[in-house]
Amino acid sequence: MLTPGGFRNGVGYTGRTADARTLADLDFFGIAVGRRVLFNERTALPAQRAAGVKKHIAPGGTMSGPILEMRGVSKSFFGIAALRNVDLTVYVGEIHALMGENGAGKSTLMKILSGAYTPDPGGEIRIEGRPVRIDGPLGGRAAGISIIYQELSLAPNLSVAENIYLGREISRTGLLARGLMRTGVGPMLDRLGADFTPQTLVGHLSMGQRQLVEIARALHARSKILIMDEPTTALSAGESERLFALILQLRAEGLAIIYISHRMDEVYALGDRVTVLRDGRLVGSLDKPEIRADTIVRMMVGRDVSSFYKKDHDPQARRGPPVLAAVDIADGRRVKGCSLTVHAGEVVGLAGLIGAGRTELAHLIIGASPMTSGHLEMEGRAVTIRTPGEALDAGIAYLTEDRKTLGLFLDMSCLDNINLAVLGRDAKLGYILDRDKARDTANRAFATLGIRAANVGVTAGGLSGGNQQKVLLSRLLATTPKVLILDEPTRGVDVGAKSEIYSIIDNSAKSGTAILVISSDLPEIIGICDRVIVMRAGRIAGEIAQGATSPLNQEDIMAFATGPEQLDAS
Repeated sequence: MLTPGGFRNGVGYTGRTADARTLADLDFFGIAVGRRVLFNERTALPAQRAAGVKKHIAPGGTMSGPILEMRGVSKSFFGIAALRNVDLTVYVGEIHALMGENGAGKSTLMKILSGAYTPDPGGEIRIEGRPVRIDGPLGGRAAGISIIYQELSLAPNLSVAENIYLGREISRTGLLARGLMRTGVGPMLDRLGADFTPQTLVGHLSMGQRQLVEIARALHARSKILIMDEPTTALSAGESERLFALILQLRAEGLAIIYISHRMDEVYALGDRVTVLRDGRLVGSLDKPEIRADTIVRMMVGRDVSSFYKKDHDPQARRGPPVLAAVDIADGRRVKGCSLTVHAGEVVGLAGLIGAGRTELAHLIIGASPMTSGHLEMEGRAVTIRTPGEALDAGIAYLTEDRKTLGLFLDMSCLDNINLAVLGRDAKLGYILDRDKARDTANRAFATLGIRAANVGVTAGGLSGGNQQKVLLSRLLATTPKVLILDEPTRGVDVGAKSEIYSIIDNSAKSGTAILVISSDLPEIIGICDRVIVMRAGRIAGEIAQGATSPLNQEDIMAFATGPEQLDAS
């Protein structure tokens, strides 16, 4: 039986007396990793049954009361309300998706639950029907709550075992008992399907493997509630699929999972229920049959989004001459003789599977990587581009897929970030910084792109993901580029910001800019692009153009991306 202290020997979790080995496994892990444990009405605590708590049909078809109830939770920072009387109910064996635009209050609510923030007076948190006061992260862990942040909190210089035991280390005679810790986590890693050992340094692991270490740490701490914040942001498609399988396994074993994501396909695949926040308030919750993209978007943004993908420009009537042409370019490694052309006023998608060479091709075009063969043309003339600076001078602007590491200076103001690429152009006498002109440029960008911040002097690191992306876009647009290359332009931004970024792309195409969009989101590629170039294994596998009677579709793109030989094999 699941109790506040973990699993108790005897009857309760299957309705039959457990054998000794199963009970030992349950006692060791807190939840039975690797076994399918379903819960029925008898798992509810006596206090819950007596109080007549509403029961919930879990995905496995069994009955359970809520494991978590947050009632009237509020939080203010310096007099500004971040949360206002928010309620949240989560059940045993449930994947509960928590959605909302950036700044809606999702992270604040979860930080309160995990003990990182203290809520304002007046609200209440109940775990398994009992009121709890969570004092700090250690209090959250003691209450059975673990959170895996989008930016993982592992120590790369420590081993897997040392990370799992971090804060709860085993010592003997004043020294760390590393052997005992490795022995303690070994069986758990085996049951989670880990392909690394307890003594492996975390710094040597992939992002998917590190995610597995975080989950193992949560389970080892006997967590009953696991919070996952955008867990697939840095994962490959294969790593994401393995993570989804593990999440479903943990749900079947009775773990309550709160899943924060902006990706609708993940919510459809995993979510049993969805709760939506907007502007720090609860909008409502949806059960599985009610989960629809239009409903969720309307709840998140507060309005109907009739045309989520913006494509008001007319590529047939307004398409101009070729602006950028790459002719048989290669890097001798990942890119193998690729040619493409982008015209003025059109949006071209560059699609392909992870590892197909799309970003590497973009890096060749902007001079971030050296070419071993081929050449570039701008407006029909051959050009030599050796650095990103030379690309910018030639009229090619590139939006990196990693805005925080390679794009923005997070500790600098939005004003400075926006003006970085035009400092020389706008300088007085060619070398004196013109602060007034820079402020005008930043204010104009804020108004045109709808950047939400108190003022242009706010540091970029304090903005939401969508607003950070718009600051980076405004820096590129300030250069009035002829070619705009956008690498995963909506990665890690919310639904409302995505729609706004699509409008920015559409307006840029209307003004005659040639745009190349690299994206792993096929609905996005189809929704905003006029034609799609597909890469496979470092080469251009094919091109699909949208016609009046032949719209772009995912099947054709995937046929090129996977290759006939792979399709036949399946």
